[in-house]
Amino acid sequence: MKALFLIYQWLIAAPIFIAVTFLTALVTSIGSLVFGTHWWGYYPPHLWARFTCRLMFVNVKVVGRENIDKNTSYIFVANHQGAFDIFSIYGYLDHNFKWLMKKSLEKIFMVGAACRRAHHIFVDDSNIAAIKQTIAEAEDTLKDGMSLVIFPEGSRSWDGKMIPFKRGAFMLASEFKLPVVPITIDGSFKAMPRFTYNVSPCRITMTIHKPIMPGEKGFNTKKLMAQCREEIESSLPDCDKGESLGHRC
Repeated sequence: MKALFLIYQWLIAAPIFIAVTFLTALVTSIGSLVFGTHWWGYYPPHLWARFTCRLMFVNVKVVGRENIDKNTSYIFVANHQGAFDIFSIYGYLDHNFKWLMKKSLEKIFMVGAACRRAHHIFVDDSNIAAIKQTIAEAEDTLKDGMSLVIFPEGSRSWDGKMIPFKRGAFMLASEFKLPVVPITIDGSFKAMPRFTYNVSPCRITMTIHKPIMPGEKGFNTKKLMAQCREEIESSLPDCDKGESLGHRC
């Protein structure tokens, strides 16, 4: 069965995925430029992500969607097990948002341009001026009720366990005094870990935890970071808890 699925993936699913990805990027770019980014910057990629999961026989189960309100702005922070984290959140969170993403992703053919036109925020942490520019862009994006999704680890895990968090997501939350919602993604490492391009059909469980509300002075960044990590880890199986060793177990 695994051999048959690999044949299906590379000869049928992969060409369809590439074509639909570029079509989605084109529609997102044109729609965002002509009609604005609120609808066109979210819904075409939302449908693309759902289609991709079905194309690759990856089922996504959502737990805790009742914990969030579609009309409230949040900063969502999620663990980053594999590539299907993106499809899971884009396709099944059902909450309009922008990504905080690496500057290097802007170079992806068509996709990078579409993300820029959709007003996703690219992170450049090369110097203090660049970081201030990122904060300014985030402030402009979040002022109209939009939410933000961040992977605080910064990159995918090598073994399914979480790697240390970076402070950027939590500094933004404190800066803008927005509620922070931890998200646990369990199963995307099995679907497609970072050391392969082969997909394994499976079920991914995405758990949306209750929002962590800011105080009058915002958040204590260190406490918020620790609390989010604890919440995310609480919905992972024991074998995926703890800190990544940086290599496969």
